[in-house]
Amino acid sequence: MTRTAARVAAAAATALLLAACGSSGGDEAAAADGVRVQAAFYPLQWAAERVGGDRVDVASLTPPGAEPHDLELTPQDVAALSEADLVVYLEGFQPALDDAVTQAGDAAWDAGQAADLSLTTEAHEHEGESEEEHAAHGEEDGEVADPHFWLDPTRLADVGDALADRLAEVDPDGADTYRANAEALRGDLESLDAEMQEGLADCAVTTLVTGHDAFGYLADRYGLEVVGVSGLSPSAEPTPEQLAEISTLVRERGVTTVYTETLADPAVAETVAEEAGVQTAVLDPIEGLTDESAGDDYLEVMRADLATLQEGQGCA
Repeated sequence: MTRTAARVAAAAATALLLAACGSSGGDEAAAADGVRVQAAFYPLQWAAERVGGDRVDVASLTPPGAEPHDLELTPQDVAALSEADLVVYLEGFQPALDDAVTQAGDAAWDAGQAADLSLTTEAHEHEGESEEEHAAHGEEDGEVADPHFWLDPTRLADVGDALADRLAEVDPDGADTYRANAEALRGDLESLDAEMQEGLADCAVTTLVTGHDAFGYLADRYGLEVVGVSGLSPSAEPTPEQLAEISTLVRERGVTTVYTETLADPAVAETVAEEAGVQTAVLDPIEGLTDESAGDDYLEVMRADLATLQEGQGCA
């Protein structure tokens, strides 16, 4: 008997007992016994909630307002992995979770396979880092896979479709619901994609200078070139030589805006902007939501990002 089936059986027994006692709490008990999903961080949590609907109970391993790259799991988090029916994560994005996800066994599902992580970015050591610190950032010299696929809405739609199939394996009775929800999610994401295609079709500046290298998939989808000040890891600091090189690039390419982020320290990006004599604006990589996020969910924040880019890149 699977973990889900065991809980369903237990819920049924509880419902019978409550009915015999004349209790009115049966609906609440049933709702609490849905498919348990542990999502690694916000975009995966949002997708799981949209696809799973009322049949799933989704929790995020990354607390609101925390930088997901720097996730550290508590013993309770590790225990939750072993109890989950499905763990939705992104291999290589959060090293602490990569080490612990074995606790989930067959319940672990890597969204990166459905997202087709086809882009790479250059990884390099940063000033003052030891070899151990460099390794802790998950980076090696040379090209490494860019994990930030969700900033291309079409890739997130593909993940939604694959997630519906995976949830259907866990909960066959919900298969039609999951696939209908994924279809609705795809419709929303394709509408967003069309808005972004139109809004970024004619920009005076096509070089996108950001706090860290999180916007590669967005840039690739919409005809921009991204330059990340801090590479893949927002906590790593570039060398003075790298900062000078980026500042020169900003001036030479007519960049008017350097973008900071909601969850990362803006100091390094602000330094580049100050040296180059340009402005800053906040561009959200949507790795997590905070009270400062320009929207209540992924779709709202992406549309806010679109407006920010149109102004900062001089889009007609």
